[in-house]
Order: sequence, then structure tokens, then C-alpha cells
Amino acid sequence: MEFVSYGTLRSFLQTHRDKLTCDPELQSLLTIASYHIALAMEHLRSKMVVHCDLALRNIMVSTFPWEVKVSEFGLARDLTRMKSRRSSRRKHPGERVPLRWYPPEYFRINYYSFKGDVWAFGIVLWEIQTFGTLPYHDLETSEAVVYHICAGHKNKDPEGCRPEILQIMRNCWMEPYTSRPSFSDIVRILEDIMENDSDYVDVGNPRLLETGETDSHDSTSVKQYI
Repeated sequence: MEFVSYGTLRSFLQTHRDKLTCDPELQSLLTIASYHIALAMEHLRSKMVVHCDLALRNIMVSTFPWEVKVSEFGLARDLTRMKSRRSSRRKHPGERVPLRWYPPEYFRINYYSFKGDVWAFGIVLWEIQTFGTLPYHDLETSEAVVYHICAGHKNKDPEGCRPEILQIMRNCWMEPYTSRPSFSDIVRILEDIMENDSDYVDVGNPRLLETGETDSHDSTSVKQYI
């Protein structure tokens, strides 16, 4: 298996929070990472694979923000192997699912589709912006989380989040689920945001944040204005 030097994106953001928050290009870096996650999910959708466990803990970092990779396919389903391409899932006794990342339709009508992955992507964006904070962190029980989601409550807007990313989050959490954008839509929106950022930042010059181990990793400045 490929060696991923920086572990999960959740632990990476938590570890480097102080360094990242001081970076004037923070939102551009987070947008680039979000874009690569969206690209991976668009690819899975094109292959008719529903991930069903998209969360920050399942995103791996090789080079931040340029190489972030979706992992953990234990709950994923290949719809090309199913009789119906309608992605409903039946609950099995003892089955454990990541409730804090699941959409309301799963709890209401036992339905999880590609639009469920879109909902989860919105949660991942929120996690990124809050440096790995647990969604609905003030709720302690599974029952409280499910009630909160089904009642239409959302996570609070992250502090300092750029408006464009905040809007994507809100779109990912729209109801009914058919109103949510596709991953192709999300990729296009993020590309537009990155293109606007490139007016000020040379996105062709990747940054690799150091973890204190300077043996084989060099920090490269990304702040080069045109």
C-alpha cells in the first residue's frame, strides 16, 4: 500500500492549527484541499460507487493541500453489481454507521444515495474549516444527534469561513435531497473559486507544511503575488 506521510487530514489540521491560522492564504489552501476531495468523490460517482463513510478522519494527506486522498471503503457499495441503481440501504442488526455524517433521509426513510455522500461532503467542509472539530460536538448521545439532524438543525457556521465555501456547505445540506448539487457541480464551483484565487496566488507552487521533521521535506512559499 502507498505510504501517506502525514496521516489523516483531521489529525494534520489539528496538529498544524497554529501554523495554519497564521497563514494569510489559509482559505486558499483549504479550498485546494476541498477541491481534491470533491474530485475524488466525482470519480467515485462516475464509477457508480457510493462511499457511505465520507469524513475527515477518512481523508489521508500525502502533500498538503495538493495530495489529499479519500480512503476507507468498508461501507462503500458498487451499484454496478446491484440489480437496482437506486441506492437504498437496509439496516442490519448491529450495523454501525457514522451518524454525525449521515443525511436526514437515512433516518426518516432508510435511504442513502449519492446525495447522501454530498451531505457528508458538506460536513467534511465544516470539519476542515473548524480544524477537525467533531460535528454536533455539543450533543453527547446518538439519539440527540439523530433528533437534531431530523429536526433540520445544522452545525453553526465556522468562524472565518469564506462565503463561497459556506454557500457550498448549505447547498450540500439542502432538503429534499434531490435539491443538493452533484459532485460535478461542486467541482466546477471550487474550480471557479480557485481561478479567482489564482489572480493573487501562484497555485502552481505547492506548499508542504513541515511537521518538525526536516529530513526529506522542504517548506515552499506559496505567497507569490502576480
